[in-house]
Amino acid sequence: MKTVLVHDFFCNLGGSDAVVQALHQLFPDAPVYTMIVYDRNRDAEILRNMKLQLSFLQRIPWARRSHQPFLPLFPIAIEQFNLRGYDLIISSSHSCAKGVITPPQTLHICYCHTPMRYAWDMYPEYTRQMGRLARAVTALVMHYVRLWDVLSSARVDYFIASSRFVARRIWKYYRREATVIYPPVDTAYFVPEDRDEDYYLVVSRLTGYKRIDLAVTAFNRLKYPLRIIGDGPEFRRLQALAGPNITFLGYQPRSTVREHLARCRALIFPGVEDFGIVPVEAQASGRPVIAYAVGGALETVVDGITGLFFREQNPTALCEAVERCEQNVFDKSLIREHARQFDVARFAHQMRAFIAAKVSEGYGDVATA
Repeated sequence: MKTVLVHDFFCNLGGSDAVVQALHQLFPDAPVYTMIVYDRNRDAEILRNMKLQLSFLQRIPWARRSHQPFLPLFPIAIEQFNLRGYDLIISSSHSCAKGVITPPQTLHICYCHTPMRYAWDMYPEYTRQMGRLARAVTALVMHYVRLWDVLSSARVDYFIASSRFVARRIWKYYRREATVIYPPVDTAYFVPEDRDEDYYLVVSRLTGYKRIDLAVTAFNRLKYPLRIIGDGPEFRRLQALAGPNITFLGYQPRSTVREHLARCRALIFPGVEDFGIVPVEAQASGRPVIAYAVGGALETVVDGITGLFFREQNPTALCEAVERCEQNVFDKSLIREHARQFDVARFAHQMRAFIAAKVSEGYGDVATA
């Protein structure tokens, strides 16, 4: 059976790109169609052995460094892909990949990481810092994008959601049912250590909606050591806000992230995520997670056992949760055992079963690696 994978873009590499990597391991001969690959990612390990097919946006030098200004062209770019001759299309979508145009006899399964956040519930957050003119232009563009987003959702035969939180959003905006299959987490790579160090940790891209400012403000009050791994547009602002007990480490390789997760007091997770792979990596490392009690964290963290929740998204609530953590003793082995249910092998098994069931309904058997 001829299979193709479609992904939005390989820009700021993260959880959605890891899902494509896992899907490619299931279908190693499938080409991967994508709109843009940043220049800095062309030699990334995650892209090795992938036969990439790129859109016309890749020929625009600026798009290979910053894709956001080209959002109005995304629907056009994704619709230009010629997918004739394929029997099975699996799209990995948090933006426009689900909108590919497919032949009527082709089965299209979409792994939806989220309906595009910047068009729907997080639209105010993305436009908050814009000037009046930019906000007015963006409003016109996003009106068109929302119409296209809803209409293109009808092109998908079956939706898979990355969490129950995302499944509810798919129903809210598209009125489509979705089966939940959690993303793959490499729990074999992230393992506990005997060495304990007295610092709290943030691992995140430093953008506004991640709410790292909340962690900085809280730890300015607490005076406990906080290390922040990650880079992004908020880096300088957050660094200026932080006291001497807060250390910014910038971007760090995966091995350094693993080391810090395995030794920290706890991971701080103050934003709202659709799933959140880093909290699972922390738990695989035997470390608790202090998380805002909304979104994917409610599905990956067990309050009082593998971490602690704070239920108001403000510094005071986070401070109180950290103080509770100071009084708690967590069982590393129990935390790690909980995290193993999100392992890569579980993802592969569930995806194989789902795809095989849907293919067999009208398309015969499917062969996966």
